[in-house]
Amino acid sequence: MGFIMRLWKKLVFSLVLASLLGGCDALREQAPGSLQVREAQLVSGADGMRLEVNLDCRFNGPINDALEHGIPVTLDIHLRAQGARGTLEDQRQVELRYFPLTRRYQLRDSGADSIRSFAASGYLTDALAALRLPLPAKFAGLPAGTRLQLDVQLDHSALPGALRLPAMLEPAWRLSAPEFAWTVAAG
Repeated sequence: MGFIMRLWKKLVFSLVLASLLGGCDALREQAPGSLQVREAQLVSGADGMRLEVNLDCRFNGPINDALEHGIPVTLDIHLRAQGARGTLEDQRQVELRYFPLTRRYQLRDSGADSIRSFAASGYLTDALAALRLPLPAKFAGLPAGTRLQLDVQLDHSALPGALRLPAMLEPAWRLSAPEFAWTVAAG
């Protein structure tokens, strides 16, 4: 009887230990990736105003898995300008997608209907670090002192229906950059 009791305790202890170790991996997978605006500026070019953004985007766990399985991951980008002219806004979506059959990554800007294609995920990450987004003409000639705010976050509503609930509940899907703000300089 004592032998069976010791064997039973060892079995229960082993199962509890395995569960704890498995839980650590599950928690690590639930840690959100990172999304941060490193730099942003308005640039006037021959084809009008554009927003140049250095976006540091690192996906983790289920977001990366979804992308690698061909599910588009969409980022909402919202720019606000508050100054003497009142408030101006531009909102757009940047869709990141992987096509497993052709092994190509795509970046699509909804505001310009432009699509860029890449052979590797590293090139897609590099493209996010050098985003150039055309802006409406109303952003041209903003006076000095105008305050600009840029918000970037994962758009849960653009996910397929089966992923929307997990995206709202699981911490790994909470991907939002801290607000980036700057002021238009004179000149």
